[in-house]
Amino acid sequence: MTAEKLPEILKQGEGIEVEFKTCHFELTKNTFDSVCGFLNRKGGHLLLGVKDNGTVEGVMEDCVQDIVNNIVTNANNYLKLSPPYYLSPHVIEHEGKKIIYIYVPESSQVHSTNGKIFDRNQDGDFDVTRNNDHVTQLYLRKQHTYSENKVFPFVKLADFKPELFKQVRMLAEFEREGHPWKVMTDEELLRSAGFYKTDPLTGKPGYTMAGVLLLGKDLTILDALPHHKTDAILRKDDIYRYDDRDDIRTNLIESYDRLMAFIAKHLPDKFYQEKENRTSLRDKLFREVVSNLLIHREFSNGYPAKLVIRNEGVFTENWSRPHGNGVIDPANFSPYPKNPLIARFFKEIGRVDELGSGVKNVFRYSGIYASGAKPQFVEGDVFKMIIPLGNGKETTQKTTQKTTQKTTQKTTQITAEKILKLIRQNPSISRVVLASEIGNITEDGVKYHLEKLKEEGRIERVGGKRGEWKVLE
Repeated sequence: MTAEKLPEILKQGEGIEVEFKTCHFELTKNTFDSVCGFLNRKGGHLLLGVKDNGTVEGVMEDCVQDIVNNIVTNANNYLKLSPPYYLSPHVIEHEGKKIIYIYVPESSQVHSTNGKIFDRNQDGDFDVTRNNDHVTQLYLRKQHTYSENKVFPFVKLADFKPELFKQVRMLAEFEREGHPWKVMTDEELLRSAGFYKTDPLTGKPGYTMAGVLLLGKDLTILDALPHHKTDAILRKDDIYRYDDRDDIRTNLIESYDRLMAFIAKHLPDKFYQEKENRTSLRDKLFREVVSNLLIHREFSNGYPAKLVIRNEGVFTENWSRPHGNGVIDPANFSPYPKNPLIARFFKEIGRVDELGSGVKNVFRYSGIYASGAKPQFVEGDVFKMIIPLGNGKETTQKTTQKTTQKTTQKTTQITAEKILKLIRQNPSISRVVLASEIGNITEDGVKYHLEKLKEEGRIERVGGKRGEWKVLE
């Protein structure tokens, strides 16, 4: 960090990778909450001597060295930060005032401070110590192994669907004449695909999560992953309800077929000729979308995968193991396999191409299908795809405004009342928790309703970003 780059971060403001602390004359108690959160998430910039709104107040010059020493000492004290992590604070002068800058990188371990585990989101640091699912996901994110390799010793060959093996052999033979799976037994096929392993912790052999998800009977999948689910939803008039729905709780091969059938039922196909052959543009595009939704997700998390068709576009969500944050730029995109064995299996039966080709194909075919409109891929704990269905003239902002205008007055009032009730119960409640408690609404949706309630004078924020909500009625 240099004095020249500092104004850029101050202008950017606080977010998932930037945190300001006043620390005028001493290290504030929650400074290491942010250190812990950055280590556990993806790293970030911590600036001391700056207010939440980006105003530089500076650290008292006589206190600078003591604060720097305090940071270094606490970072190496396992009672304060466990496991310890070396930090190197730098003092930067800005408009005659001293700022202490610390770059906190992403750690390969999960850290706690004062016995509490913190993670980051756009709202700042939040304590996840008692949230077992969230802590589990933190550890999974740090691991270099894949959850698809989890071994289920209780699963036997009889727990797999015999008819699926027939379908898989047919599809593989269609992709490559003389495919070796054609002459293999069911057990040999499973082993050949890498779906039979030994658990490194227990030493017990068995079939893996990948094998169960791809070829298991529905009851077998339910026993192994009770939360496994993919939701296909059609919403046309009211975004809080649905016009059609397919609640899919089966293997990934049949899930693919049902999702493609749902899309064919509700989306038109357009004339398209590739080279000399006429082909289904809809199938070309949504083959990539559906495969991405099914393959590149973190199955150990209970968050249900969704495919939602609306008037303005198709939206998908699935839990992920992110290796970045924010909108993906296809020109600078480095693909990372979430479930390489499942992805390879889908490639063998012709439902995906090479790793990374899906994003490029979606951009290519979406532009043709939606008359130039560009899709969006948003990386985070929840991976999102937005496939526009408009004519390419509407911007994303206009599309969002159009959707908001379609939300009925009644639905808006119901959501607002739910938010007010939750705020009365817990004035410090965050947008993440509000979205979780209300259900069927995103954090952005919660933010929209909070801003509307503030404009109407029904709530106010007391104490700034670190404060709490107050109901005024």
